[in-house]
Amino acid sequence: MKIKKELRKFCPRCKTYTVHTVSLYKRGKDNKMAQGTRRYRRKKTGYGSQPKPIQKRFSKVTKKAMFRLRCKDCNYTLQTKGVRSKRVDIV
Repeated sequence: MKIKKELRKFCPRCKTYTVHTVSLYKRGKDNKMAQGTRRYRRKKTGYGSQPKPIQKRFSKVTKKAMFRLRCKDCNYTLQTKGVRSKRVDIV
């Protein structure tokens, strides 16, 4: 899937159609001290180890790509819904 670097989209802050720069959304680094991570680590210790079954066979071939759109006028950032595709190119 090819997508342009700049798109004209509706900006909710400017309330008009403006030029947006497109970038691919990437997850941030996991926080080791988050409550869920600490709970998961605690559950994994001791006898029995893994609390939930690990999925071995995956039914999906692709991952969802999300795009971050940043308004050039006011720098407001909005995200698109995830789109399934094998490969994403920003041209």
